[in-house]
Amino acid sequence: MTMLAKISADAGNRSAALAGIALMLLAVWMFSFGDALGKFIVATYSVGQLLLLRAVASLVLLSPAIWRHRAAFRSIQKPGLQVVRVALSTLEVAAFFAASVYLPLADVITYYLAAPIFVTAASAIFLGEKVGWRRWSAIVVGFIGVMIALRPSTQAFSWPAMIALAGSASFAALMIITRSLRGTPDIVLTAAQFSGTLLFGLVVAPFGWITPSLPDFGLFAVAGCISIAAALAVNRSLKLAPASVVVPYQYTMIIWAVIFGYAVFGDVPSVAMLVGAAVIIVAGLYIFLRERDLVHDEPVVVPPPG
Repeated sequence: MTMLAKISADAGNRSAALAGIALMLLAVWMFSFGDALGKFIVATYSVGQLLLLRAVASLVLLSPAIWRHRAAFRSIQKPGLQVVRVALSTLEVAAFFAASVYLPLADVITYYLAAPIFVTAASAIFLGEKVGWRRWSAIVVGFIGVMIALRPSTQAFSWPAMIALAGSASFAALMIITRSLRGTPDIVLTAAQFSGTLLFGLVVAPFGWITPSLPDFGLFAVAGCISIAAALAVNRSLKLAPASVVVPYQYTMIIWAVIFGYAVFGDVPSVAMLVGAAVIIVAGLYIFLRERDLVHDEPVVVPPPG
């Protein structure tokens, strides 16, 4: 390769990386906006109703892609594991919005930021992956960050906090299972997830159903559109740039959670929550960078929660 060609290639790689970073930042903003919108909706409507109508809007948008790739749905890899994955996906998103009814948005996001730490610990325990003392140390530090954010007391260990942590653990299990389903096309995984929340919503939404006004129907539709757009932005980001470049930017979600929480709901983050979030982020970034150095293949990345 000539010097000029190399410079051109480097410039192209830098442009692609910058575009990937920009798309990841946009996706995180959309996910955060969608989370804030969901928290706003569940102040009036049930979590089941939110998941039902959001899933309807999402599947309507996905229907052209589902039809184009319908052949991929005829032979699904490991159907039993697929069902478990859908159940976990439905559980984690339901837990997220259920916890957000009672907790500030930034607090719920902080608990969910611990998911990559849970994934590393679970990988060693359940998948037999080798985890050295450095990453175990980072896992311990990450759990300390969770405890700081929880502000240990009888009130801190409330049902909403436990629901958020259960959702975070479910999200971690979801990522573990997704690793073993890498051969499944993205459209199948995405459609299955929204189908799971649709079925869950159909079962629980009738209890306490409130018929939405036309403007509120619009909010449900916007929530569905945002979730699809954010997922597409994440996928495109990971195609333009290596995961090691763009994934750390997902931690900017806590910034948007604080901003949306304060601007929309008047939530003022506590010092303990901010310190805990910082500790979790540092531990998570260390684990991610350590795994990047030890593993040649790009890790499977699931879009942020919510």
